[in-house]
Amino acid sequence: MNYVRMAHTASVLTNGKVLVTGGYDVLTINSAELYDPSTGMWTATANMSYARSYHTATELSNGKVLVVGGMPVDPNSAELYDPSTETWSNTGSLNDRRVGHTASILTNGKVLVTGGDMDEDIPLNSAELYDPSTENWTITGDMNYGRSGYIASLLTNGKVLVSGGEIDFDSSKGAELYDPSTGIWTIIDNMIEARQFHTASVLTNGKVLVTGGSRDILNSAELYDPSAGTWTATANMSYARSYHTATVLSNGTVLVAGGSDDRSLNTAELYSSFQTN
Repeated sequence: MNYVRMAHTASVLTNGKVLVTGGYDVLTINSAELYDPSTGMWTATANMSYARSYHTATELSNGKVLVVGGMPVDPNSAELYDPSTETWSNTGSLNDRRVGHTASILTNGKVLVTGGDMDEDIPLNSAELYDPSTENWTITGDMNYGRSGYIASLLTNGKVLVSGGEIDFDSSKGAELYDPSTGIWTIIDNMIEARQFHTASVLTNGKVLVTGGSRDILNSAELYDPSAGTWTATANMSYARSYHTATVLSNGTVLVAGGSDDRSLNTAELYSSFQTN
């Protein structure tokens, strides 16, 4: 890339390119760049209005990318990237200042933003919705717990699963579901392990694979079955990991890569639901 980055975002655009935004090396940066898979090259694109790290970037149904919150400056701001013009424009501001939150695009095209931290590392339980047609934010139902370091997953039934994170200064087993039709959160069965900075991947069979995480770094993995509302253990990873990534590949397997087990890892491994379930 053109810049050294961590705590940045990467978004696959409708034209097949990848937009990388923000992050930090020594200082937080506002730069963005594009990766072209056809050439293997990176090119700079327009800078964001604000330097950001620990923000979110969500591709909307109209092809634009919504970038929300982050630190250090104005973490209730949001802006839009238009791939057709390679320009940024400001959009409606969040109701709450958020860093380390999650953003999930719902089946109705709206974006659900939940949780994260405020200025003084106070985990939020609030949630709000962004409407791309009006570029405005509206408050929706609060989560049952303030969370940071958690994961939000859009299920095949249209609901959003929130799992783990830090609650009351400790890793949590807790999970809850958001129903877009009612705007209400419902507590569901706990995970088997307490986890934060883990991953959650929606598999082709509709189940959710949760891997690693926690302050006591884990190699364990478990599955959430939305039809039964239950968690079950599955095969352990070869390495304990937190702050890693998990990507569902086109063949249905999950690529888990990198992370930390008190040192940075360069290892990667594959999970196949067809072999284990």
